[in-house]
Amino acid sequence: MRFDRDSKVYTVIFTFIVSFAFLVVLSGLNVMTSQQVKKNQELFMIRAVLNAMGIPYTSDDEAIDIFKSKVTMETKDSYNLFSAEVDGEKVYAILFNGSGLWGNISGVLAVNSDVSRIVGIDFISQSETPGLGGRIEESWFKEQFRNEAIVNGKVLVSTTKVPDSKDDGQVDAITGATLTSKSIEKIIATYIPILKSLLGVN
Repeated sequence: MRFDRDSKVYTVIFTFIVSFAFLVVLSGLNVMTSQQVKKNQELFMIRAVLNAMGIPYTSDDEAIDIFKSKVTMETKDSYNLFSAEVDGEKVYAILFNGSGLWGNISGVLAVNSDVSRIVGIDFISQSETPGLGGRIEESWFKEQFRNEAIVNGKVLVSTTKVPDSKDDGQVDAITGATLTSKSIEKIIATYIPILKSLLGVN
């Protein structure tokens, strides 16, 4: 049976065949790459945990080895809680998820044993505006939280210049990205009581 190439039937059949072929190819690619995607996601998490805890590494392979040898992970109340001894002190970390300006922000928040200071923070994924809210991933922003005191259950991300102190519970917001900066403040304020509860800290 021959089809007229100008007929609607031919167009429908041709479109179906082409679409089906693309679907098969895409499904195959998804299967082939799914394991690598999973490994990459695990690596992003491992690096974020080490960065937040202040544990140095020089390569991805070393990060994986250090994580396996130094960091302990346990699930408590559906939260993944990480712990490690860093410079003689016990450090705890938790994976967080929260809303930013344009979408979800995920990362790791690390604290000391009595949840009185933030040891560090790092981000796994975010979809904030490049050059503005996306700057939360820049070192200068994250390093402000390093060893910052937790005051009244939070760290204030201030839109006005704050004193260079680690005891006032304040860090500088990103200029032009107030909403994203405040989102980070809210995420921290949400997870501090969760960490206190998991660690049995009053």
